[in-house]
Amino acid sequence: MARGGQGLARVAVVVRAGAAPLWWVGVCAAGIGLFIPGLTGRRIGVYAGAALFLVGAAVVAAARRRRYTALARGAARAGKYDVLQDRAVTARTWRRGHRWWLLLGFLAALVANAAVPVAGGLLLAGCGAGLRLKAAWLGRLERAQQELLWVRVDWLTARGGRPAGRAVKAYRGTGIAAGDAAPGGARRRTAALV
Repeated sequence: MARGGQGLARVAVVVRAGAAPLWWVGVCAAGIGLFIPGLTGRRIGVYAGAALFLVGAAVVAAARRRRYTALARGAARAGKYDVLQDRAVTARTWRRGHRWWLLLGFLAALVANAAVPVAGGLLLAGCGAGLRLKAAWLGRLERAQQELLWVRVDWLTARGGRPAGRAVKAYRGTGIAAGDAAPGGARRRTAALV
């Protein structure tokens, strides 16, 4: 990168990248669990799964909010030579880096179906929903500040995650129209780019 520029990834996109895979892995595992009676029976499994879904979503959505807020407050303006990473590249990097963890989570949820059907899958789906809620919260934060939040790619883990991890020292900010992702990390509509 020329003249000291940095590769930057959108914070909300990194958070949101895991939402859909976790959701679908969890829903598939829970769906398979509906056909397995398990030790506790399906009804108890569904009730336990619903509770785990809510707890998982709430815990994931609320985790590290203070850290995100502190980093957002201290965001420096992105430099002229900083390179903004595309939304698709950021999501692909996260998914490739976490594919084995997703597979292990799916297998663990399938094994858990033998004891408590549906519950493990709904826990995974709840974690995915929690990531989506956290990304939406980040979107509201970005709109309130009128600034999109970015993190240096080299400060993310090797798997492309942890945008509020220990290695992240500060965020960078750009105007609300920068990049190809809307506030919150969703795909930007074409009309918004005009």
